[in-house]
Amino acid sequence: MALRFFTAGESHGKGIFAFLEGFPANFPVDFDFVNSELARRQGGYGRGGRMKIEKDKVEFLSGVRLGKTLGSPILMAVWNRDYKNWTDIMKPEPGELPEEKKVLRPRPGHADLTGFLKYGFDDIRNVLERSSARETAGRVAAGALCKDLLRHLGIFVGSYVVSIGEKQVDRKLYENLSFDERFDNSENSELRLPVKDEVIEEEFKHYIDSMKEKGESLGGIFEVFAVNVPVGLGTHVQWDRRLDGKIAKAMMSIQAIKGVEIGYGFKGALLPGSKVHDEIFYSQERGFYRETNRAGGLEGGMTNGEPVVVRCAMKPIPTLYKPLRSVDLKTLEPYEASIERSDICAVPAAAVVAEAMLAITILGEIVETYPSDDFNRLVSFFNLK
Repeated sequence: MALRFFTAGESHGKGIFAFLEGFPANFPVDFDFVNSELARRQGGYGRGGRMKIEKDKVEFLSGVRLGKTLGSPILMAVWNRDYKNWTDIMKPEPGELPEEKKVLRPRPGHADLTGFLKYGFDDIRNVLERSSARETAGRVAAGALCKDLLRHLGIFVGSYVVSIGEKQVDRKLYENLSFDERFDNSENSELRLPVKDEVIEEEFKHYIDSMKEKGESLGGIFEVFAVNVPVGLGTHVQWDRRLDGKIAKAMMSIQAIKGVEIGYGFKGALLPGSKVHDEIFYSQERGFYRETNRAGGLEGGMTNGEPVVVRCAMKPIPTLYKPLRSVDLKTLEPYEASIERSDICAVPAAAVVAEAMLAITILGEIVETYPSDDFNRLVSFFNLK
């Protein structure tokens, strides 16, 4: 059985929707957990005004009955409260939009111009409404369901932020902390930092505020991880079945993510082999194990039993309140790009989205590896692995 996942919906449309097929039957859905994950996506220092409007809650439209999954396709809705203010512009019924309501000044770094040209539109809004990161509400809703199931299997997925713009957290401050400790610290930080340090937190916030005053936006780097992942998910036998490739694809599909590395990644390219590869040991108590995890939990496209660690680079958000130069698509004259309501920094939120995508990807491998039509049978079999 394969796990299939899709989203639908526009940023200012009626809602964002997630479709999940292949999810095990008889799983007890924790509605509060799904909603808490949606709230985590909306958090973080540097977010924009949209977060004050939308208080995301999930509604299950199919695939769940009396609190348990049915094994049939699951359809989830996160309704947009703001739709009532955009009905005339976003309604699906036929109608003509006044020229002054059309968006015709593309933002550099966004999908605006390319989508406009590709699909032959006369209004950039047809592109930006779907390319918007609002779409990730659907990813997080579906990912929350997957994360919750993984927790029942003993697998925990989390994240933390290691840099925003030029500001970095010194790795020495958290490299000796367990993943649980890093995650706990990040959950108590508006910036999802892996260390508990008010001075560092305030430095980061001041930096974000100073960039906001300049009309700038900021990107950054975060790490997403999964611990207690079993050996042997994924395979080396075909390129499209390698799990590291699937994870990289999932991460790069997130809006504004421009770089992904697993384990040492690019750092490993600068070091000799003895400083990169993880030596193998064996004991009666632990079986095969490694004392280091430079590979990030994946070797030859398969999980090796160590924590899966993925590092993602997020570019600054394309919408700047001090707009970059662009071209008006009607007059073809130089113009400043359009301004859509946006964030200054969304790196902490992107980390939460990456958790969802990692959970979906790992659960996808599990349902292909273990008997998983019935959640209860999956748990029993998984515990015997």
